[in-house]
Amino acid sequence: MDIFIQQLINGLVLGAIYALVALGYTMVYGILGLINFAHGEVVMIGAMVALSAIQLLSGSGLPGPAIAAGGLLVAIPVCMLLGYSIERIAYRPLRAAPRLTPLITAIGVSIVLQNVAMIIWGRNYHSFPALLPVTPRSVAGAIVSDLQLFIVLLSCAIMAGLLLLVHRTRLGRAMRATSQNPEVAGLMGVNINTVISLTFVIGSALAAVAGLMVSAYYGVAHYFMGFMLGLKAFTAAVLGGIGNLAGAMLGGVLLGVIESMGAGYIGDLTGGFLGSHYQDVFAFLVLILVLVFRPSGLLGERVGDRA
Repeated sequence: MDIFIQQLINGLVLGAIYALVALGYTMVYGILGLINFAHGEVVMIGAMVALSAIQLLSGSGLPGPAIAAGGLLVAIPVCMLLGYSIERIAYRPLRAAPRLTPLITAIGVSIVLQNVAMIIWGRNYHSFPALLPVTPRSVAGAIVSDLQLFIVLLSCAIMAGLLLLVHRTRLGRAMRATSQNPEVAGLMGVNINTVISLTFVIGSALAAVAGLMVSAYYGVAHYFMGFMLGLKAFTAAVLGGIGNLAGAMLGGVLLGVIESMGAGYIGDLTGGFLGSHYQDVFAFLVLILVLVFRPSGLLGERVGDRA
């Protein structure tokens, strides 16, 4: 039972990160019907920018949480500007193009961002400093760190704030109207271009937070880190029902728990052959099963909940 609780906690932490990234995918898909495969690289840029800012602040004498907050405050505007630029330069001119064209463009933008990051920060792995206390806490026989608590609580707060934004604000109403029918929303006075740009900006801000979280959790950052994370977040969005905010959150948490449980239990049953080194197998196995048996995801694609 102790092992089960420990794996469950680890899965919830991973799932919280996947859910934040998946929200970026599902928001853009809800508005444009576009899979923004460059979103994982925005997460990577956020992590690398935050790390650079943290390294500059490390000699200031500030406490670790303040340094982490400083890095995040630098990374968020950079990612927001990057998200706006991607939408304005790469996607907006292609709105009337066939569906395959923006998809190929998204892959191209992803490759460009990877190479730009490699030029700026190099190919090496960069160690992420431990900025939060590592005092272990015992919960029902399992060990929980302050960093894990911070990731889960901050993710829950951000996701709750996003739901309030979408369902209780004027901008959220404009997003939902644009999602349902852009032409009619434009006739009702909604500025479609502004709404779409803000959707990319908000998703990129979430990506910056997720980038800091995943780098702090694993203690490392590098130029290629966004590729696999982006694919897993896309899997989470499909699992929950892409275009559905609640589905992205549910899919992220479920995927994190499935990965953690699979790496722990199935790894033990196979003598380590399918352990933590093969945990990506479980994520993509879930994607295949969902696409085969329930293509609309667990919660489906509910138009009223799309951002």
